[in-house]
Amino acid sequence: MTRLFLFLAFLVASLASCSDDDKFTASPTVTLSFSTDSVKMDTVFSTVGSRTYDFWVYNRGSRGLHLQSVRLRQGNQTGFRVNVDGSYLDNALGAVVTDLEVRSGDSLRVFVEFTAPHNQQPTPQLVEDDLVFLLESGIQQRVVLRAFAWDALLCDSIVVSSDSIIECSQPLVIRRGLRVDSAVTLNLRNTTLFFHDKAGIDVYGTLITDSVVMRGDRLDHMFDYLPYDRVSGQWRGLRFFPSSFENELIATEIRNAESGIVCDSTTFPSDRQRLYMERSVVHNSAGHGLLAFNSWVGLLRCQFTNSAGDCLAFYGGAAVMDHCTVAQFYPFPGGRGAALRFANFYGESAYPLHAMTMTNSIVTGYDDDVVMGQALEGDSLTAFTYSFDNTLLRTPVLEDTVNCKNIMWETAKDSIQGKQHFRLIDEQNLIYDFHLDSLSTAVGKGCYE
Repeated sequence: MTRLFLFLAFLVASLASCSDDDKFTASPTVTLSFSTDSVKMDTVFSTVGSRTYDFWVYNRGSRGLHLQSVRLRQGNQTGFRVNVDGSYLDNALGAVVTDLEVRSGDSLRVFVEFTAPHNQQPTPQLVEDDLVFLLESGIQQRVVLRAFAWDALLCDSIVVSSDSIIECSQPLVIRRGLRVDSAVTLNLRNTTLFFHDKAGIDVYGTLITDSVVMRGDRLDHMFDYLPYDRVSGQWRGLRFFPSSFENELIATEIRNAESGIVCDSTTFPSDRQRLYMERSVVHNSAGHGLLAFNSWVGLLRCQFTNSAGDCLAFYGGAAVMDHCTVAQFYPFPGGRGAALRFANFYGESAYPLHAMTMTNSIVTGYDDDVVMGQALEGDSLTAFTYSFDNTLLRTPVLEDTVNCKNIMWETAKDSIQGKQHFRLIDEQNLIYDFHLDSLSTAVGKGCYE
């Protein structure tokens, strides 16, 4: 009998509790709470959908609340799409949902996406709307939705089959890749190219660039503090095939690729340069920065920094570098390559290194030795010719006064060394500025005198 009485008492209490929870109020003093008062989205290209954002709506009161409606203030005019706890604000019906309720202590989850129409403007444009919650009491509460939309030219793929010039003030988004056919020259000028995942440039002819930026097409963030534009491996990079010669990259920035530049193996031509770069940057590659086989490469005032592989790697051929900054501060775990590697072999094949010269430059990084010169053992016939002059090298001192002249040998014991040479090396937020710090001992060297 006692057990039955306790059970009945518990049941009555439970029913009473449920009854209390089911009570709703229209009092204007009881309102909703939100996990945020505004949803701030990343910049998106016009007609390209954003990622999904979300926030929570809470009822922290002791009574339930009826919602007469949840609507977008500007209806279906701005490009925002909203789902409130499984109820879609259908744009065909005015972007509104009605008759929702939030019980005491309960919550709703709201999902927001954004696809903007073309705005016919050359710069990103702010798009705003309000998500308005109308309570049974007549009280209106809102969450602000904000995004930036940027008009771009969208291309699945580009095949250049005749001499061409591309110069575009709008962003050019390439989803599948760009190909320059053999015996064809493509000039890229004053243009920013955004490449989708796995897209890149394949050059069989000749590529000439001036004032060009090449990067991935993700404008959003991996984390709140980390935009994808600081994450390596966002697109494939540039590849020069054996038929490609006389390529020039001037004032060009290549960032966050799998491998920034790859020059495929070819028969070394002493009278034809494969690649010339001036005042250009290759930064933050998931593979190599510049990987060249049997190629004649010229580099003037260029920056090669932060690669999971080598920042610069030359297997055979010839490379002439002046006033370059080569810095290996790749931040992610799993090992990293050298800042500079040069060799007269690759695998089991000989690649004669006819010349590798570096003057007035900086080669440094995290590790105690970031310069790797490798000659084929037991082979004195395969050329292995190199020289350094007036250059900072982070590597053990070489007793070689013939090939190494006026060298600033850097060690981990130096008062100014490694990242201390530069204005900013922020490993937490992946922000880098490779201009020389005022305290640097490498004044007069590198690409940023």
